[in-house]
Amino acid sequence: MITEKEGNIFNSKCQTLVNTINCVGVMGAGIAFEFRLRYPLMFTKYKGLCEEQKIQIGTLWIYSLNENQKVLNFPTKYDWKNPTKLEYLEKGLKKFVDTYKSKNITSIAFPLLGANHGGLSPEVSMSVMKKFLNKCDIPIEIWKYDSSASDDLFESFKASFQSKNLDQISKQTSISKSTLTKIDKGLSENRFNTVSGLLNLQGIGEKTVEKIFQYMNKKDFDEQKTLFDD
Repeated sequence: MITEKEGNIFNSKCQTLVNTINCVGVMGAGIAFEFRLRYPLMFTKYKGLCEEQKIQIGTLWIYSLNENQKVLNFPTKYDWKNPTKLEYLEKGLKKFVDTYKSKNITSIAFPLLGANHGGLSPEVSMSVMKKFLNKCDIPIEIWKYDSSASDDLFESFKASFQSKNLDQISKQTSISKSTLTKIDKGLSENRFNTVSGLLNLQGIGEKTVEKIFQYMNKKDFDEQKTLFDD
C-alpha cells in the first residue's frame, strides 16, 4: 500500500497531507512554511496549541480543511533549532498506526520525516517509516522532495506578482520597492519553484514572504473545523 514519490507533496491527490512541525509554534522553513502560507488559520491555531503545551512528541493534530481534505500535523522535534531523533518518529508513527482508522483517514501523503531540516538521512527516515506504515491498509505515499518540481500555487503567485506594478504593491503592503525588485528579479530568473524558495533571497524574511503572498492571494481562508487528537 506504500508508494514512493519524488516531487512536490502538494501535487498529491491523497485525502490527507502530512505537515512536519515542532512543539514551539514555529513554521519558518520548508514544508511547514508552505503549509503556513496555504492555511494561515491552521498556523494561528497551531501557535495557540503550542502555547498551551498541547503539541508534544507522539501527539498528532489533525486539521480538517473540509469534508474531503485534512492536514495531519506530525511533530518531528521539540524545538526547530534542534535535530530530529529517531525515537520521535517512532512515537508519532505508532500513534498514527493506532489511530488512523478512528480518525477516518482513507489515504495519506507523507514527506520523508526528519530527512530535510531534521538532519536524518533519507535512508533512515524511509526505513523507519516503512517499518510502521506497512501495517496500514490504506494508500500511503512517501514523498522525496524535488526542488525542481512544479507547484501550482507558486505558478499562480508568480503570475499575479508579475502582472502588478511594483509601486502599487509597495504602497499597499508597505514593503520597500527595493525588496520587491529583488523578488521580481528572482522570479524572472526562475531561481526557484515554490513560494518558500523566496526565503533564499538575501534579505528576504518569512514575514515579508507571508505578507506578499497574502496580498497576492486574497482568498477566503474560512476554518471549517479542527480535530485535536490527544
